[in-house]
Amino acid sequence: MRTALVGGKVILERFETAQALASAAAEQWLEQLVGHASPAYFAALSGGRIAREFFGAVADGVRGKASALAKVHFFWSDERCVPPDDPESNFRLARELLFKPAGVSEQQIHRIKGELEPPAAARGAGEELCNVVAERKGNWPVLDMIFLGMGEDGHVASLFPPVQPLPGEQIYFPVVASKPPPNRITMSYDVLVAAKAVWVLASGAGKERALRDSLSGEAKTPLGEVIRRRQEVKLLTDIAFD
Repeated sequence: MRTALVGGKVILERFETAQALASAAAEQWLEQLVGHASPAYFAALSGGRIAREFFGAVADGVRGKASALAKVHFFWSDERCVPPDDPESNFRLARELLFKPAGVSEQQIHRIKGELEPPAAARGAGEELCNVVAERKGNWPVLDMIFLGMGEDGHVASLFPPVQPLPGEQIYFPVVASKPPPNRITMSYDVLVAAKAVWVLASGAGKERALRDSLSGEAKTPLGEVIRRRQEVKLLTDIAFD
């Protein structure tokens, strides 16, 4: 692993493989959870290919830290508008690779109900997040951690290019994505910015240009917009881009 500080606000950790990236992210997060003093911890997950590796690594790592996940409430940065048992569901991915193996209680899981009509799913997810998470930064609930992936176009959550403001002050929004499945629910930029920590797990061939653009400081991509608006982002990647 190599660590660098990019642009004064991005903590960049580089790895040789996706497996090494996922294992390091899981180990670092579990260590953070063990040292977290508050009685509850609020995290949002994402889907994607690297999430498979990460969820498995967390489930493996928690076996030696049995209580580490006991206080974590799980939300999602985005969800596809599909039923919870659909292969495209981000919830299903987390349930099969993390929640079941790690024995996470149903009371700790706050999924986005992708089987509902998109406006209702977005509204319900936002209401539940606000009911569970009490801390606010301005109008926005403050999560302890948001995990994001990054797509080939630099998208994060289901915030796709071009970067543009979302209307109103909702927590979640229905969007039409530029890749299948098209109908999705995404967390807003404002909630990503308000979180105490954002870790981006960027992995895979074909993403070099998007990562370079995101780190350029010009906010050409959704990830670049998150970096621009936050004080700090932690980026763990196996992408060689320089």
